[in-house]
Amino acid sequence: MLITLFLSLLVSSVAATEKESALPRLTDTKSVEAFIDSAEVVVIGFLEGEEGHGYQELVEAAKRVDSVPVAICTEKEVWADYSLSSGTITLFRKADNHQENLSLDEAKKVETDGLLNFITINEVRYITEYNQVTAVGLFNSEVKAHLLLFANRGSKEYTELKERLGALAPQFTGKLLFVLINGAVKSNSRSLGYFGLKSKDLPRVGLYDSDSDMKWLLPEGEISTERVQEFCQSFLQGELKEVPQAGVEPKTEL
Repeated sequence: MLITLFLSLLVSSVAATEKESALPRLTDTKSVEAFIDSAEVVVIGFLEGEEGHGYQELVEAAKRVDSVPVAICTEKEVWADYSLSSGTITLFRKADNHQENLSLDEAKKVETDGLLNFITINEVRYITEYNQVTAVGLFNSEVKAHLLLFANRGSKEYTELKERLGALAPQFTGKLLFVLINGAVKSNSRSLGYFGLKSKDLPRVGLYDSDSDMKWLLPEGEISTERVQEFCQSFLQGELKEVPQAGVEPKTEL
């Protein structure tokens, strides 16, 4: 009796483990669209099946990236709706309405660590914390203008401002990327210095346009939703071009 009970529990445990390792399966375009809409960033493996190239590596990667939902779609007629014709792992993100594809045909060897890098590099959100990894995805985006929140992690304003600007960001989808730069991190001192700032000056809000290599600071004062919104609109309307750039010393005649 005890042996039977033990075997029963063992089988149940194995079944549960297998179930936990499985990825949600999307069977039609409607379910894919719903999954994409369910989070700021999602990953879908458009794969041949659970025995196909890249599936097990994607399962392992999904276990290690809790912040990004992962699913698979094996229906090839659905792949065509996303301009795909072969096995591909695709990341969808709302911040810039972007679809980033990793073709498995081009990747001769698929490794879990490689998939993790693909996800973390491209995990651009409505407000993305800047670091050496996320910088790649931010600067590879077709959206070249960045609204920057400079704030020290651990300060009383940090979390509140991050949430406030993150809630504003969807209004500027496809026009601006919102980026958080933690002034308490020594490696970010160069970014602060580019705007003429030091950690003690924070929090501040700036804007950088990589196309023109121009930068501006929101004048000192309350960092309210209304002020930041107006700042963004002024940039998009071209009005900031007449405003002196941040971190640039005014020229004086000798």
